[in-house]
Amino acid sequence: MRYLIQLSYNGSFFHGWQIQPNAISVQQKLEEGLSLILNEKLIKVIGASRTDTGVHAKEMCAHFDYSKLIDSQKLIFKLNSFFGDKIFIKKIRKVIPEFHSRFDANSREYKYYITQKKDIFNTATKYYYKNNLDFEKIDLAIKIIKNTKNFKSFCKSNSGVSNYECDIIDFYYEIDSSNIIFTIQANRFLRNMVRSIIGTVIEIGIGKTTLEELKYIITKSNRIYAGPSLPAHALFLEKISYSKDIYL
Repeated sequence: MRYLIQLSYNGSFFHGWQIQPNAISVQQKLEEGLSLILNEKLIKVIGASRTDTGVHAKEMCAHFDYSKLIDSQKLIFKLNSFFGDKIFIKKIRKVIPEFHSRFDANSREYKYYITQKKDIFNTATKYYYKNNLDFEKIDLAIKIIKNTKNFKSFCKSNSGVSNYECDIIDFYYEIDSSNIIFTIQANRFLRNMVRSIIGTVIEIGIGKTTLEELKYIITKSNRIYAGPSLPAHALFLEKISYSKDIYL
């Protein structure tokens, strides 16, 4: 039987989602917790996305297989006791056998939090950026990004992918007092894509990069032309959307 698990985690404690040698990842800890509590030698967990080191998730989704019917509430309680304050399990639901958390996701949404007021209590979850921004230019840059398909210029080099096309469903920002919150939703994301896009948009907002240069950056299909990748600690995976017919 296949199960969908929804969880949140504080990326400050992990070297990203994906299992890697000599570093603690969310995937590793989740597999360890499930295997221990369900008394299985190894329960493999497949995630819907791969967040980088330091990136947080308010909602990550993954799937795993288990031969028996699960008491979801009981398992959630045990897992949350096991993980403490680093990982929080939100839901566990039985899904159709052919479901795949990565390939069946309709969209993913990220938020990037910037503050223009220095606050020592927000340094773990917001990027402090004091320069004044031209939001009219940022609006125009967002329009260009929303009409873009090829995001190779915003993908980390040697990422191991051959397809650089993504469909941007929405991209906007909100201003709340001294906070600027960028939201970007797409069918898929490339490695470092969100942070490099917003880094480039910020450079346009301070006049370091022009709108014409943004168009040139996109056509070059090379990461060296785009703006900097902003710090990971201010990026959150907000939600992942699926069709309702996956649930049993």
